[in-house]
Amino acid sequence: MDTTSKELIRQGGDSGKKRRLINSPLVEWAMRYNFILIFLLAVAVATSLSSDFLTFGNIANLFQQAAVVGIVAIGMTFVILTANIDLSVGSLSAFAGIVVALLLQGGMSGWLAAPLALGAGLVAGAAMGAISVYGKVPSFIITLAGLVSFRGATFLLSDGSPIGGLPGGFSSIGSAMVPIVPGSDLLFPVMGIIFLVIAIIAGLVLRYTVFGEYVLATGGNIEAARLSGVPVRAVSIAVFAISGLLAALGGVLLTSRLHIGQPTSAQGLELDAIAAVVLGGTSLFGGRGGMLGTTFAVMLLQVLRNIFNLVGLGSFYQMTITGVIIVLAILLNRLIDHYAGRT
Repeated sequence: MDTTSKELIRQGGDSGKKRRLINSPLVEWAMRYNFILIFLLAVAVATSLSSDFLTFGNIANLFQQAAVVGIVAIGMTFVILTANIDLSVGSLSAFAGIVVALLLQGGMSGWLAAPLALGAGLVAGAAMGAISVYGKVPSFIITLAGLVSFRGATFLLSDGSPIGGLPGGFSSIGSAMVPIVPGSDLLFPVMGIIFLVIAIIAGLVLRYTVFGEYVLATGGNIEAARLSGVPVRAVSIAVFAISGLLAALGGVLLTSRLHIGQPTSAQGLELDAIAAVVLGGTSLFGGRGGMLGTTFAVMLLQVLRNIFNLVGLGSFYQMTITGVIIVLAILLNRLIDHYAGRT
């Protein structure tokens, strides 16, 4: 047997070993849910740095701080799963926050003002989706225009100044705490509960409904989905409407938490949302990902910020390191796709 034949046999043996390794249930689970392992590692590091990290009060505080980003990131997940992107969510959140503040300041009931602000976000998202779909404009471009336009509209409505004097009942929602069980002294933030409930509903919709199948099919191969009877245009518009609705909800909750309508709020929120979606394993090319990954990634980013604060790292360093972590996460997921045979 010549040297070339021996080399080919050796490579074939190595390939077989690789396939057996990839087909191992434990390795397959670790590759699929690597974001959970990274999250647990970050929690272990934070716990070693501070004995107070795993206290219930600190965990509740983490959910309070992560709620707005988490809610917006869930909407962003739907959009990215269709191989699109929404850069307008930060500006749209601020816009909805100013709208609800103006309506409340004018004497409108919160039960009416909040739904109107949410409706504005839903309509704005659907409009951007429709322009992108029917005008054949890349979602990056149309939502970039939305980022600028909605921020400008926010400053016009507020005249560039914060809007205060909001009713106490509305302002209390953002800081409200409820016992995890009746009579318990362990209090959990209402905003955190809203985030978790929306994450669960979104996960169930994506996994167990026809609409969820349509979203994944549209992002996986839009032409094949269209030929299979999937209403790809309606699906694309719907995910932008969902993103707009949840961005507006995040803005309303943020206004309640701050007790003021702030036109400069939610700046950079779109970047945090996209970072969470990518860290959670959702492919920027669409068709693969889920809400579980996004939820864990949102909390991972919050834990990392907690760690940075514990070690006294400056904000500029925090931004730099967070960016590096996001790039590494993308490379890790691409490597996993390669070994899993998806690329």
